[in-house]
Amino acid sequence: MDLEKIIRDVPDFPKQGIVFKDITTLLQAGDAFRQALNRMMKKYLDEDAGIDKVVGIEARGFIFGGVLAYKLGCGFVPARKPGKLPYRSVREEYTLEYGSNALEVHEDSIRPGERVLVVDDLLATGGTALAAARLVEKLGGEVAGIEFLVELSFLHGRDRLSAYRVHSLITY
Repeated sequence: MDLEKIIRDVPDFPKQGIVFKDITTLLQAGDAFRQALNRMMKKYLDEDAGIDKVVGIEARGFIFGGVLAYKLGCGFVPARKPGKLPYRSVREEYTLEYGSNALEVHEDSIRPGERVLVVDDLLATGGTALAAARLVEKLGGEVAGIEFLVELSFLHGRDRLSAYRVHSLITY
């Protein structure tokens, strides 16, 4: 199945000149969604990667990360925008292709030495994923990999993540 053809292009969203890759069409197609998740997970099962936690980046990373954590039999940690978590948290700021923001995780969500898989739907400039990886490391975890459904290679986000094992299922 050619998953790339299922993802819809939305021109000029969220602003003029940007072509947004809309993954909702893939999420709505049960067979495509299942196949995407199976492909994303396969290497971690095949390699017996010993993943202890999956960090899903708000919000679409929750969709993929939650399923991967379930299938891998490990815990799930939501990386959220500031002020969304109810307990004490650690924070990492980052820049986007059109602004800046921050991510937070609970301070007790990752233990020292735990192997953590970071998951999001899209790799653009790499800032969000880098912030998530730094949060894992602040808490003493080891980033076992960073997994994406889609990568926009022309934005060179992978370069910012060169210290990590990065995989994208679909590359544009």
